[in-house]
Amino acid sequence: MDKLVLFFKGLLMGAADVVPGVSGGTIAFITGIYTELVDTIRGFNLSALKVLRGDGLKAAWQYLNGDFIVVLLFGILTSVLSLAKLMQFLLVEHPLPLWSFFSGLIVGSVIFLLRQTPPNRLIDKSLFVLGVLIAYGISVAPSTAFEGSPMTMFFAGSIALCAMILPGISGSFILVLLGLYPVFIDAIAELNIILLGSFAVGGLLGLMLFSRLLSWLLAHYLTAVMALMCGFLVGSLNIIWPWKQAVSTVITDAGKVVVTQTENLLPSDYFHLTQQDPQIILCVSFLLLGYILAFGLEYLGKAESSILN
Repeated sequence: MDKLVLFFKGLLMGAADVVPGVSGGTIAFITGIYTELVDTIRGFNLSALKVLRGDGLKAAWQYLNGDFIVVLLFGILTSVLSLAKLMQFLLVEHPLPLWSFFSGLIVGSVIFLLRQTPPNRLIDKSLFVLGVLIAYGISVAPSTAFEGSPMTMFFAGSIALCAMILPGISGSFILVLLGLYPVFIDAIAELNIILLGSFAVGGLLGLMLFSRLLSWLLAHYLTAVMALMCGFLVGSLNIIWPWKQAVSTVITDAGKVVVTQTENLLPSDYFHLTQQDPQIILCVSFLLLGYILAFGLEYLGKAESSILN
């Protein structure tokens, strides 16, 4: 895979990770690198150490798919560091067209992916419906409030980082449901090494275990897994619906207001309740742009796979 293209995909994943409700796993899924990403994460195990001791650094690097993960991580980190403020600006100043763009991206991706791996069997269709229900259920679930201790942050990290590699489910949204998003934000602002370290250790352990299961499922039940994940994507549309109203907020210790629950509105209701322009024409334009881009990214991923094979 061309490293420049892979770096660009990393940029897109990083941009998605700084947007609440959008998962970097979604971008990996629609750009055709999801399976390779999961397999690469799974490769970080004790066997890698055995290869390093027995065959040397070069063999271990190849075993870990080093070029792939380094270029991708470089793109993700570059995006997070450089685009975070831009995405925050767009979320505050232009949220409607931004969410519309992501909605179009997901709709186009689902249509394309279902054409590539159509769920013809009853079990595949059932898994698609199940994915929709799970993602939708998560999106409307009321948040709880766990104490921000090292143990709860370890638990939260193990769930949130696994969610980040699942298309349609955002790790940050999982933290909101657990009532730990404000704790996590404050820990970053205050550089609370104990809480952040507990979160990271839990996340890495959970990710290692979960990636092995995902890799096995993709190798043996590809169509079924694709149907379930497309269902996740469809169900996640409830999270990123552009026209919404905040119904519950939390003020962190750092004084930041965090929205913990929202209510979706029709464009007409959005205007009446918020007295703000629903920007219907602009939103439809960005929805179509995301839809078209999704097909472009999918065909790019397919073309690269054909060249490699």
